[in-house]
Amino acid sequence: MPNLETNLHPIVISQVMINFAASFGIDKDTCLLGTGISEAQLYDGEALISRSQEMQLIENLILALPNEPALGFKLGLQYSVSTFGVWGFALRTSKTLRKATAIALRYLPLSTAYCTIRSFDKAELFNISFDPSGIPTPLRNFLLERDMATGVKLLTELSLAGVSLSRIEFQGPPPEYADDIAALVGITPIYHSHHNMLGVTVEEADRLLPTYDAQLVRLMDEQCRYQLERRQQTGVTGLVRQQILGPLGLVASLEEVAKALAMSPRSLRRKLESEGTHYKSVLDQERQQIAEQLLRGSNMKLDELAFHLGYTDSASFSRAFRRWTGCSPGEFRNQKK
Repeated sequence: MPNLETNLHPIVISQVMINFAASFGIDKDTCLLGTGISEAQLYDGEALISRSQEMQLIENLILALPNEPALGFKLGLQYSVSTFGVWGFALRTSKTLRKATAIALRYLPLSTAYCTIRSFDKAELFNISFDPSGIPTPLRNFLLERDMATGVKLLTELSLAGVSLSRIEFQGPPPEYADDIAALVGITPIYHSHHNMLGVTVEEADRLLPTYDAQLVRLMDEQCRYQLERRQQTGVTGLVRQQILGPLGLVASLEEVAKALAMSPRSLRRKLESEGTHYKSVLDQERQQIAEQLLRGSNMKLDELAFHLGYTDSASFSRAFRRWTGCSPGEFRNQKK
């Protein structure tokens, strides 16, 4: 299982949980209790949170709805391809379900999954297995069901024409709400199995998806790779990235980041140097990536973009952008048209 502290998730995944809880009358404050997730973060589409924060939110949800049958499974069905940003878009542009699964597993930390997931062919079925053994025991069954239900939802969405789930199996005994799960997926699960798994026919796994786009496949793979590197940064450099991409934002000074990390500015500089970087370099890398994305994909005015990236005016931003890329923001935008 990926390291809970250094692997970041987009805030939208938590928003899905909060909206789900609201449908049962559970308020937002109850969900966020002890998570350290702020109101501002919830409305920041680019905010990232740690898995430990997300797990606290999950625990709050379980405690708030102790008698709701198949709670994890019902939550998993709320996620969609669009929930996962670039990871979901990469799945949508894949050639087949089999290839989409390969991409999903390659960049799994960009999803909401906590289980260890694998794929294999057996008895004319393409199977996706879910191993929850690395999940803390109190949350294990809930997150297993959530991950499997999310898998069901994504398989259905990607096919558009409607892939028929041929098989769903669980290692454990049937829960009291086994009938609820059967009703949600449309087939009766098999229990006491060797795997927790979903299965579709090999023919359906290899059928061309209607949303396949050969030109976008490579681009999405590159974007997924970058996002994975960005979210899985370890050491002090990773902690700095978490702060400037999360609660402090791109306007944060080294002193503010040091305070948030409970260390002196001098110690922060020294630790970053020991990892072969420095604060301005980390900040510039994130600013450049976001700037290039916005210049490619939006018509945002330069003064607005500069403000968004933490610059006082467009001239300062333009000078920085030329230093990064060798061209002006306007020239870069025109080249990408």
